Amino acid sequence: MLIVVCLLTCSCAPAHSDRIVVGSKNFTESQILAELFAQQIETHTHLKVERRFYLAGTYICQQAILAGRIDIYPEYTGTALSAILKEKIAGNKDDVYQRVKNEYEQRFGVVLGPPLGFNNSFAMEIRGEDARRLHLKTLSQASAFTPQWRAGFGYEFMERPDGYAGLAATYHLHFAQPPRVMDLGLLAPALKNHQIDIAAGNATDGLIPALDFFVLEDDRHYFPPYEAVAVMRGEMLQKHPDAADALAELGGKISDQEMQQLNYALDGQHRDVKDVAREFLMRNGLIP
Repeated sequence: MLIVVCLLTCSCAPAHSDRIVVGSKNFTESQILAELFAQQIETHTHLKVERRFYLAGTYICQQAILAGRIDIYPEYTGTALSAILKEKIAGNKDDVYQRVKNEYEQRFGVVLGPPLGFNNSFAMEIRGEDARRLHLKTLSQASAFTPQWRAGFGYEFMERPDGYAGLAATYHLHFAQPPRVMDLGLLAPALKNHQIDIAAGNATDGLIPALDFFVLEDDRHYFPPYEAVAVMRGEMLQKHPDAADALAELGGKISDQEMQQLNYALDGQHRDVKDVAREFLMRNGLIP
């Protein structure tokens, strides 16, 4: 990770005034959103778009946009508030959005687009068969069984201030062994195949219904709102304000259910991200 950060930040960003560079994190949903951004800009402006997807996690993307290596990437308000701004997790979705928007502009010179319409909170997933057998609905109820369970989490979830440590303290979670730190793409197969018993996924994971997973309710409201937004480099927008106008058309257009279906198209049906994004934009009248 340190090597990647150095490559992104150790030199001045090259000029790319003739194009927009869209980045994404290293998971399916981020790639889909980035592809939606790219196609919107390509359709509604005269700008060329370069795609730089799968740039690891939150911190790498943040460094990349500050260094000018990318111009736009999809982010989540709760992630920005806790992981980047290191601020207390509090407030409703509107409060969190406005705090992040203001701080990002003042501290970093980057601009938030309008919320895209869905909230992708962390989801503590267990197998549906276990939820039914043990009559579990909430994380509070599950805490009685976690001493017999094996947990699997992504690296970022283990390190973030809104991640594992705070969750374990809030719900008094103890596991049979230390949580396994796994690549995000391996969590669902590991849970399905009984290699782990609980995983930290995302509420809009396309495989949740497909694999009969059950999301435990965060009944103590530990997780903040995670509204998806476009983060845009302010210097780029000064030259190309039409890019922001194009992405503003996506505001409020994606529901939780629609995002889950888009994720499933890639993870479950193994379709090409460009086709999935194009069909969504056409279906919603955003591109011809």
